[in-house]
Amino acid sequence: MCQAKIWVKIKGEEKEIARDITQIEFLGDEILLKSFFEPPKRVRGQIKEIDFLKAKVLIECDEYPG
Repeated sequence: MCQAKIWVKIKGEEKEIARDITQIEFLGDEILLKSFFEPPKRVRGQIKEIDFLKAKVLIECDEYPG
């Protein structure tokens, strides 16, 4: 089974914000990230890149999620 790492990109800077993500849902302008052991996390932005070999999802957004 593969879980993804979630990175956000803001003004050219990338930062990892989540690991072991098993499901991604789109809720309007928000992205809901789900994992087995952590509560869901909401991110406002757009997916710009998915690298299946690195299990990496890159989301571009205006501010870091809190």
